Amino acid sequence: MLIALFRLLSYLPLPLLHAIGASLGWLVYLISPSYRRRLKENIKQAGFPEHTFRAISEAGKSILELPFIWCARPDKVLKTATIENWEVAQTALNARQGVIFLTPHLGCFEIIAQAIAVKTPLTALYRPPRKKTLQPLMEGARSRSNLLLAPANLAGVRQMLKALKKGGAVGLLPDQVPQQGEGVWANFFGRPAYTMTLSSKLHSMTNAPVILTYAERLSGGRGFIIRFVPYAALTSHTLTGTPEQQALGINHAMEKLISYCPAQYFWSYNRYKIPANAAAIAPASPATQENN
Repeated sequence: MLIALFRLLSYLPLPLLHAIGASLGWLVYLISPSYRRRLKENIKQAGFPEHTFRAISEAGKSILELPFIWCARPDKVLKTATIENWEVAQTALNARQGVIFLTPHLGCFEIIAQAIAVKTPLTALYRPPRKKTLQPLMEGARSRSNLLLAPANLAGVRQMLKALKKGGAVGLLPDQVPQQGEGVWANFFGRPAYTMTLSSKLHSMTNAPVILTYAERLSGGRGFIIRFVPYAALTSHTLTGTPEQQALGINHAMEKLISYCPAQYFWSYNRYKIPANAAAIAPASPATQENN
């Protein structure tokens, strides 16, 4: 039923989907106290409260654009995307050391893997959704030509490592809360957040450069602009030192990237939650880490 609905919605023009999505964003915001509270708290914590109204609309757009991104013909989807400064990634690929693409929950992050896969084979880390009914839809949408899915387990990590050692590209969401034992505490907008260490580990093991990327959603359903930014251009933190220091560097780079279009970050995501069985881990106090 859900797959059929998504396929039906995928025939609608993107401007209409975004218009409906903006209204949906406000509807959810008004009827869900927990959603409203988390969005307001997170965007205020980050220092962007003036973008709250736009963030509400953009959150709704991010949901209604999914049927189009996942189910429309790939050529139709990619026509909506303009790629800027791809030479940043191509230069790294030409060096044959592999490339680690980090895509935070910013803008239309679902379109980025498809766009990269047109340029070069990409192995993307994939965590199955909690709702089993969504799994066939998500897997079918993300398994496109030149795009390989790596499960979020040891086998998937080995798959990504193998791709990097061959000079290939891998992609993952650096702001997804990892499972207990798979992350460390590091400040994210001044508050301790349980942060994955996989990206910095892959970098340490392969010396593959890290590139952050995001797809800014244009107004009026005009499409997306996909941009690529080298890690070093976003932060002075090096990916060395302790896992906590490395995670802090990744978070700092994401903060800078989010500041480019703060209304389009997924502020309702429970970024500061404590994973199951991780309550015994003491979150680092902001005083013990460098202020961002």
